[in-house]
Amino acid sequence: TPLAFLHRMTNGTSLEAKPLKFAYSRLSSLLRTLQVSNLDDFNSLTDVADFATLLATYSEGVAKFAIIMEPNASSVPGASDPVIQLSCLDSSLAIAPIFKRFGSVVITSGTLSPIDLYPKLLQFEPCISQSLSMSTFRPCIRPLVITRGSDQLSVSTKFEDRNDLGVVRNYGAMLVELCSVIPDGVVAFFTSYTYMESLISEWDAIGILRDLTKAKLVFIETKDVVETTLALDNYRRACDSGRGAVFLSVARGKVSEGINFDRHYGRAVIMFGVPFQYTLSHVLRARLEYLQTHYQIREQDFLNFDALRQASQCVGRVIRSKTDYGLMIFADSRYNRHEKRSKLPKWILQFLDEAYLSLSTDMAIQHVRYFLRIMGQPIDQTALQSVLLTVEEANRLNPPPNPKTATVAEEGAMITESMNS
Repeated sequence: TPLAFLHRMTNGTSLEAKPLKFAYSRLSSLLRTLQVSNLDDFNSLTDVADFATLLATYSEGVAKFAIIMEPNASSVPGASDPVIQLSCLDSSLAIAPIFKRFGSVVITSGTLSPIDLYPKLLQFEPCISQSLSMSTFRPCIRPLVITRGSDQLSVSTKFEDRNDLGVVRNYGAMLVELCSVIPDGVVAFFTSYTYMESLISEWDAIGILRDLTKAKLVFIETKDVVETTLALDNYRRACDSGRGAVFLSVARGKVSEGINFDRHYGRAVIMFGVPFQYTLSHVLRARLEYLQTHYQIREQDFLNFDALRQASQCVGRVIRSKTDYGLMIFADSRYNRHEKRSKLPKWILQFLDEAYLSLSTDMAIQHVRYFLRIMGQPIDQTALQSVLLTVEEANRLNPPPNPKTATVAEEGAMITESMNS
């Protein structure tokens, strides 16, 4: 715990705990006073001061932080890279000042499902909790659950199956066939950098990567931000030119959060596997234990919640406006289970019919062709206007406040989930 770590540190160094609370602010003040121009030279010292400030600040009371020590956190075999982390176990700390300052708070997002877990994680009682469907004039989303390849072999990224040559081959053939029939841009997400790299290496060895480049240009996300940004720019150029491209990326990476693939930049998103966190991580183990002990949130409930939220966030990159459309392909047999897919947001489930479940690659290709043919028709402007508000209607819904009749709304927090563009 931070308290035990702080006690050992103060005993071993003769430092006092109270001054450590001001280490970060005092270092920042000193650097400004000295007019240091190149602050990057002091990044390591700043990290130490920040660590000391947080450690001293959150060492009292219930341990909502944990000190995680990794003797060797390097991903390079044989390399020594010891790491000490101060890991926050309670996410309610971040939003608590908002609830304290404001009487009414609205939390809204497209990826909150299952929505009943958020009040437990953030420690509040919502006065309204609602998951909304998407208002649309046509079925602009086509989610498909592919559970097996063309040879009827089940596909999954489960630990015992992920390195099976049949699964590797089927995933590769699936990507090639989908990229051959889907125009413009396709984005594929994998569960981790390690798994993506191993699949690409295997695909290259058996010739699948060569077949993929015949259908589209291939771009790959890396851990380097500059390289990934350059790859994204070239990906968009390939889509604009009509050549088409496929972007191979990672759930929880840069591309999965904040990057939009609207219009022809993303006609399909393929989610290879269920993006569970690495369950042997010391940080994750500490948080799971904390949630179980203090909030009675079971380990499997949180892991499923987190994984399905990440999957929704990835596939949600494909739809950005009322006139946009795209395919959401879940390539793992586990998505066919009710307890998994029921945790997807309502705006996805409203389009996920029984006919789109438990598909082979061949069956999915037929659904893809039909969907693209329907979406390729001219937009019905009358139908489009039926789901849009005119300026007059918007003004009637939001009249200017009258000072004489204004009333104070009831205080509380509201949590909603929707994907209306």
